[in-house]
Amino acid sequence: MAGIERGSIRATVLIETLPAVFQMDEILYELRDHSVGLNCGRWDYIFSYVKTFQGHPDRLLPDRFQVGMGQHFMRSYSDLLIRTCHRRGVHAMGGMAAQIPIRDDPKANEAALNFVKTDKLREVRAGHDGTWAAHPGLIPAIMETFVNNMENTPNQIQTMKREDAANMTEEDLLQIPRGVRTMEGLRLNTRVGIQYLAAWLTGTGSVPLYNLMEDAATAEISRVQNWQWLKYGVLLNGDGLGIRVNQELFGRVVEEEMARIEKEVGAERFKRGMYKEACKIFTRQCTAPTLDDFLTLDAYNHIVLHHPKGSSKL
Repeated sequence: MAGIERGSIRATVLIETLPAVFQMDEILYELRDHSVGLNCGRWDYIFSYVKTFQGHPDRLLPDRFQVGMGQHFMRSYSDLLIRTCHRRGVHAMGGMAAQIPIRDDPKANEAALNFVKTDKLREVRAGHDGTWAAHPGLIPAIMETFVNNMENTPNQIQTMKREDAANMTEEDLLQIPRGVRTMEGLRLNTRVGIQYLAAWLTGTGSVPLYNLMEDAATAEISRVQNWQWLKYGVLLNGDGLGIRVNQELFGRVVEEEMARIEKEVGAERFKRGMYKEACKIFTRQCTAPTLDDFLTLDAYNHIVLHHPKGSSKL
């Protein structure tokens, strides 16, 4: 009706759920006139892994920062996406770099940029054609990494077929993540989850926390991991404490982390913010007998109930 030819507008499709990785060919076929490729939505993918296997105590995740692209199941997901895209002649996009520039600490900023460069170099060498970032300040470093390692080609569709991924199995895509679980992991999940929710309730959907850009996907990892650890009474032995996660321990952690948040953001901001409301929602979802589908559904109900005429920037 608008006079635009079919196929004029195209986009990449995020593969960010575990079931979708088994249907990438089908997704590309159905969207063949509208898609230029697939994209690794790695943070939501990790969330989906926990959600899919929520009833399997043998598939508990280690601390969230240990669940990166070096894990076999994540690397397999990336490799299969590249092969699938390049077989179909479309682009395979890498995952989001969550780091953000650290303005007041040059040394820490350099370390963060080096981490991003290493991550993006891995993507280029794996065969990705492009990537994305959480902050525009990362773009120069990312562009430099891709340009210097793609041998003057606009993409790697013809040069990186990834036939080695042809024998990918279900076991490769579902392999249990390796790593340890620690008290600090539980604390960080709690601190990040509450602060993200507090921002979300006031209309902000992406929040810089501890030099990373947190969004709903990364906050979901914090929530479902806490829920998983509580449900199955995980042993926190990575830091030598040997403590099992239970309701009493979690309640103490929540109380202590709320005090830490107040100290970090300041008493006045804490009082004006939605931290207490966020804490109630996050705690309820982490301790619920069954896993809620999404963190933000509960939070949205709070917005509708208490701010019926409000607007948001989510």
